[in-house]
Amino acid sequence: MSNSAETTSKRPLRVAIVGAGPAGVYAADILTKSNEVKDGDVEVSIDLFEAYPAPYGLIRYGVAPDHPRIKGIVNALHKVLDRGDIRFLGNVTYGRDLTLHDFRSFYDAVIFSTGAIKDADLNIPGIELEGSFGGADFVSWYDGHPDVPREWPLDAKEVAVIGNGNVALDVARMLSKHADDLLVTEIPDNVYAALKVSPVTDVHVFGRRGPAQIKFTPLELRELSHSNDVDIVLYPEDFEFDEASYEAIRSNNQIKTMVNTLTNWLVEEHAEAEQPSSRRLHLHFLHSPVEIVSEDGSGKVSSIKFERMKLDGTGNVKGTGEFVDYPIQAVYRAIGYHGSPLDELEYDARRGVIPNDGGRVLDADGKPVPGIYATGWIKRGPVGLIGHTKGDALETIGCLLEDRLTLPPAENPDPQAIINLLEERGIEYTTWEGWNKLDAHELALGAAWTAENPDAGVVRERIKVVPREDMIEISRG
Repeated sequence: MSNSAETTSKRPLRVAIVGAGPAGVYAADILTKSNEVKDGDVEVSIDLFEAYPAPYGLIRYGVAPDHPRIKGIVNALHKVLDRGDIRFLGNVTYGRDLTLHDFRSFYDAVIFSTGAIKDADLNIPGIELEGSFGGADFVSWYDGHPDVPREWPLDAKEVAVIGNGNVALDVARMLSKHADDLLVTEIPDNVYAALKVSPVTDVHVFGRRGPAQIKFTPLELRELSHSNDVDIVLYPEDFEFDEASYEAIRSNNQIKTMVNTLTNWLVEEHAEAEQPSSRRLHLHFLHSPVEIVSEDGSGKVSSIKFERMKLDGTGNVKGTGEFVDYPIQAVYRAIGYHGSPLDELEYDARRGVIPNDGGRVLDADGKPVPGIYATGWIKRGPVGLIGHTKGDALETIGCLLEDRLTLPPAENPDPQAIINLLEERGIEYTTWEGWNKLDAHELALGAAWTAENPDAGVVRERIKVVPREDMIEISRG
């Protein structure tokens, strides 16, 4: 037996997971429930690191607060971390507070689950104009991310959102929804105050392809119709279907449901007119962005130009040579997320991922780096829903367990050693107990507001604490 095998067999396998969003929590949970662990072949000791003082990653800072499934996912993640067999260490940033060398010194294996938080680029003229924003940046703002400015310029009456995925719908819904209707969510006070005075009247969502090629989910699409005093506007000329579209409708129930929903809305909209709402959310298809325009030379967005597209028979599109302009004062690109490089690891800039083979991180020569793994969006790219990260984690954990007898052993596997290092460096790390304090504090803020505003007719379950220093102070008590 090798020295590493002898070392790891005499003590728990020490594993660090960097990133406490769904991907990281799922990886930790799957490892603790693996057959090798349940059968007693392997004992594990897991530390879950997070750059924010609070856990949950994308669920806390990347999903609209009115999303109907947030609470269920948070509850599931909470149950995993509340068991006590996974140690949470928040407010610890990889590459700044701890290096790869540090992790190798204290752990036998390291799993990176840092996700993808940046906006994918949209390379068209005018993208740099004032009033042109990344959708991910806006999401971070309205979700109370501790590291973004507290203010957001909401002075546009007409807004364009480019993209046909769930994030685009989230952005459009948050822009068009009335602020008072968001009080039942965990929306931060600064976000509510800004949305309350927004002058927006029209939000336009643009997609390159047709109604049968949209990347929404039925739940997200139906959420649009639940917005109070917001009309959904559709355009008959955008409803084009080719043979590939009809085949997708026939073979995919999700696509069939969404096309039926959109078609029904189109019919209802052009039936007997009702009292118009004060805001409108327009859904456009077959529009490819060409240029964002500043017509008065002020450097501010004033309109956006699109080329009309048509389906080519395969579900893809080609240009028609017809161009249309829409007057807008702000544009949000929501065409996807992109991962960020991590210190001392190879990085695929085109795909925004850490190069890996089934979760085993690769070096510059394409060979596995012993003891280093990846899971979630930083592993496979920002595609799929949150639940898909379970499959990623299962594959990655399988690789780790296959490799366990050849992993380079940690120099100092004592669980207290990493705590001593953090304290020596003056890092104000947070714990699971600290998160429970912050969680209770946010719930108490919501209860206090509800008690102080009985005439509002609203129960605020939670008010999110935004400043990092406040989160740390409350967590550390």
